Amino acid sequence: MNSKKRFEQDLEALLTRLTADISEETGNKLTALRDWLVKLHTENIVKINHSVMELVCAKYLILKGYEVQLEYILSELLTCDLYSTKCYGNLIVEIETGFIPPEQALNPLTYTAARLASKTIRYSSYAGKFALGVPPHYILPFPPALAKPPRKRTSADIEFIKNLCDKYYNNPPVTQEEICNARIHEIHIIDVDQGRVQEIDPENYLKRILHKSFISANETT
Repeated sequence: MNSKKRFEQDLEALLTRLTADISEETGNKLTALRDWLVKLHTENIVKINHSVMELVCAKYLILKGYEVQLEYILSELLTCDLYSTKCYGNLIVEIETGFIPPEQALNPLTYTAARLASKTIRYSSYAGKFALGVPPHYILPFPPALAKPPRKRTSADIEFIKNLCDKYYNNPPVTQEEICNARIHEIHIIDVDQGRVQEIDPENYLKRILHKSFISANETT
């Protein structure tokens, strides 16, 4: 079976599960998003593990009253995974599957923390709220300061995040002003097996995963 056929079959199977308990209107919205993902896959833009998480998260947001678009172009440099609007506000969700490129095999935690920080900082300027979507089996090692309201961020927090991002993402580099204004508002734990999403506050998420060893290790480098 070729990859296009398998992609379509997997999304169709997921869509059948997701639409079993919802209205026809909501089902039609998810079907349109499925069709959009299929189109993008033919252009080699999206992959299945990412797309199924987007579709599950889209259902969750639609049921909360949001209008949702997938793989939404924000600028010449940025395309977000889920762009959702409700009334006069918007929410951007970026999906994280935990992929580590081979060239970062020796420093996966530091690299991932930098990627999460860079995403949060760059996307926050386009979002009333910014969220990270994650599968239940993966722990997000983002810098804790980004879970706090900006007013609670110290100069040491900003310097740490700036240095972390500049190691891997400096074209263009993030600015201190962008770091000051960026924030992770929500974590969406996306369970594809069950077709469900659990929303959690990022500070509570950090307490639950207890990754203090990572934080202390990076703050002393």
